Amino acid sequence: MDIILKYFPHLTQEQINKFQALNELYHDWNAKINVISRKDIDNLYEHHVLHSLGIAELIRFKPGTKVMDLGTGGGFPGIPLAIMFPESSFHLVDSIGKKVKVCQEVANALSLQNVTTQWSRAEEIKDTYHFVVSRAVMPLADLVKIIRKNISKEQINALPNGIICLKGGELENETLPLKKQTQIYPLSDYFEEPFFETKKVVYTQLC
Repeated sequence: MDIILKYFPHLTQEQINKFQALNELYHDWNAKINVISRKDIDNLYEHHVLHSLGIAELIRFKPGTKVMDLGTGGGFPGIPLAIMFPESSFHLVDSIGKKVKVCQEVANALSLQNVTTQWSRAEEIKDTYHFVVSRAVMPLADLVKIIRKNISKEQINALPNGIICLKGGELENETLPLKKQTQIYPLSDYFEEPFFETKKVVYTQLC
């Protein structure tokens, strides 16, 4: 938990309590339904929570922002972002039902009123959102084709509506088809831990 306060020292006590509760919740649920690698669960805060909050270094969602977390897995980046931005709404979507169950149970345990979940494929989602976030779900061009229909025309943030992805490694080839509308932000610019040396936030404007 200290690593979260290191980079986000101005959290409210309620936010701190919710971030602290993630440790026991994910250890308990991961023992029943494997959503995080068993070898990686002890790195929950650095590899999953703080990694998710890399998006909060790029944008502070305004109140009323609607965000879809596509391919949320166990709730990343959606759950940490929902704690960070309680006045924005987060719709967590995954095609694997048991992962959606974990997300919903964690959200219920934390009383996250700004989180909804859906067991679905991206192609079936009809609603619109200011942003779609994801963590290495699929190649960027493929993701854009699927979710362009879900990006709202209404602008309420400083950053124009679009996709914000957490990705790693070499991204030049992957982002080339969308180069004019895509920006890459190395997470090593924000977080000093070695884990983040190859991690990036990729933003693609779609509106």
